[in-house]
Amino acid sequence: MTVAPDRVLVIVPAWNEARNVGTTLREIRAASSNYDVAVIDDGSTDGTRDVARDAGATVITLPFNLGVGGAMRTGFTYAQRHGYRRAIQVDADGQHNPADIQLVLAGLDHADISIGARFADVGDYSVRGPRRWAMIFLAKVMSRVSKTRLTDATSGFRAAGQRAIDQYVRYYPAEYFGDTLDSLVAACHAGLTVTQVPVAMRARMHGTSTQGTFGATVYLLRAVFALSLAVMRRPRHIQPSAESESAA
Repeated sequence: MTVAPDRVLVIVPAWNEARNVGTTLREIRAASSNYDVAVIDDGSTDGTRDVARDAGATVITLPFNLGVGGAMRTGFTYAQRHGYRRAIQVDADGQHNPADIQLVLAGLDHADISIGARFADVGDYSVRGPRRWAMIFLAKVMSRVSKTRLTDATSGFRAAGQRAIDQYVRYYPAEYFGDTLDSLVAACHAGLTVTQVPVAMRARMHGTSTQGTFGATVYLLRAVFALSLAVMRRPRHIQPSAESESAA
């Protein structure tokens, strides 16, 4: 099945988000009738899958927890197989405002990947200390790699055009923060272009982040190491997929 060109796939990775995912899906539905929603239930042990189905989403259930990267690669594979030309990640916890989806998608008018940037003078989201320093460093490195100014390289609120969907199906790391950084480096090495759009981040509706401040700082330091390896990796240019050629 190939969908109409104006349809957008909203990919919602979800792990034990039963208390949040229903509200998030209703907000996505309210934002536009052109959005199709695929929830990637990443091995949840609560009622995430049932809540998502009751809210009308297509649900793909992974047998065990793969992490955001594995869930997103599953979502992009679904997008490619069904002929979507645009896809966007929206987290199930409510921190990404579905009202901003169209803003982020607009970045695809002149780039292959559009990032909803949290540190671009919109909203009051902030982090402090070593985590903030690491994120500034990562943004500077990614700005050099992408040849455009980025202020938020680790935001998961990002949209992908056709070429980026094909690239992500081929390579999308599962490591926390590697899913955002390593995938972005690989995309740039493959010749894809990147832009960012300022957005405001919201607080989680319920529950706490899977990573506390200490854990996130440790993972950011690991991300710096992973990013260094990704930058040194030999560029791999993508070839058009059979699905893309048939869609064109």
